[in-house]
Amino acid sequence: MQIREITGNDRQTYMDLTGEFYASPAVLRQIPESYREATFEELLREDGTARGLLFFKEGAPAGYALFNRAFSQEAGGKVLWIEELYVRPRFQGGGMGSEFFEYLFENLPKDVKRIRLEVEAENEKARALYARLGFEELPYLQMVRDYE
Repeated sequence: MQIREITGNDRQTYMDLTGEFYASPAVLRQIPESYREATFEELLREDGTARGLLFFKEGAPAGYALFNRAFSQEAGGKVLWIEELYVRPRFQGGGMGSEFFEYLFENLPKDVKRIRLEVEAENEKARALYARLGFEELPYLQMVRDYE
C-alpha cells in the first residue's frame, strides 16, 4: 500500500472517495457536496487545520483519511482527531486499516498525546481493529449544533 498527502491534483479522486463514504452505512447522516468541496480546499491550505491522506493499492485509489489537531486539557496536550477513515469495499479485509495505523503511529508528531476517532456502534470490524490497536471506548454521548 502507498500512502501520501492529498494534493491539488487529487480533486476528482477525493470527491469520488468521499462520495462513496457518505453513501455508505458508516455515516449517520449525509452532507452536502459543497461541504466536501470546502474540505478539499481546506486540505490544500498551508495554514489550514485539516490534513488528508490517500491510500493506493497496486496503483488504484483504495481509500483516504482526514484528520486535524487540537489541544485538549483532558488529554494533557495535542489530540489528533481522525475525522474520517475510509477503505473501498474491494480493498477491505486486506490489512489496509492496520497499515494506515502503522504509518500514522510511525509519523505521529511528537506533541500529540492522544488519537481520537469515532466509529458507528454497529461497525464491529472497525471497532475490533481499533481495540486491537490499543484504542479504548469512551462512554461519551456526542452532541452537535450546526450553524449555516
